[in-house]
Amino acid sequence: MNATDRTPADLLRSALAADPGRPLVTFYDDATGERVELSVATFANWVAKTANLLQGDLGAEPGDRLALLLPAHWQSAVWLLACASVGVVAEVGGDPAGADLVVSGPDTLEEARACSGERVALALRPLGGRFPQPPAGFADYAVEVPGQGDRFAPFAPVDADGPGLVVGGEEFSQADVVERARADAAGRGAGEGVRVLSGLGYDSWEGLSAGLYGALATGGSVVLCRNLDALSPQALEQRVESERVTLRV
Repeated sequence: MNATDRTPADLLRSALAADPGRPLVTFYDDATGERVELSVATFANWVAKTANLLQGDLGAEPGDRLALLLPAHWQSAVWLLACASVGVVAEVGGDPAGADLVVSGPDTLEEARACSGERVALALRPLGGRFPQPPAGFADYAVEVPGQGDRFAPFAPVDADGPGLVVGGEEFSQADVVERARADAAGRGAGEGVRVLSGLGYDSWEGLSAGLYGALATGGSVVLCRNLDALSPQALEQRVESERVTLRV
């Protein structure tokens, strides 16, 4: 990764330039048996499309607040990087009533209705599938995102020192996210190219650092596991071996 990268979007651009074909996020949901693997290029394409949706169709601007009501999931990771690309502040588990926009999973729709701004819903179905019936008052992400452009350019420059993320009641600037992710990775002994298996949620900085930002900061990759407690110890060891995991969190 480049030492000059100061935002998560910078880290993703550097990863794309360095090796677009390598795995970046491998997602498992052990309650459903789902497995999705996204290369850097595929992940970056999802981020570009989502950022275009966010900036264009939803009219989001730098400094706007987005309540992100999603679990640890590959699509949550996409939204976090899309927010960073536009300059929108992602408030993980934030209060929809105080947010400019809300992005919700299927289990938090009623809570999300408190947002008076734009509302987007994700079904979180395998392969990014849509809702059988779109929730009233929400745009279905799986319907809206495919037609978005594959390249993204922000209307306004993103301020690396401006607010970028709120999680666990703590606010981080874009630069803070990058610097702390680098420091965390070094503290875990996660060198370049590390492959981390994380069963942590995205509702804490530790979970976000281990399950997303650390991989970007080190040129590594993450095996992100939801409902990992459904997996037997033997099956977990098999996954560690088959996925070539070098660090568990």
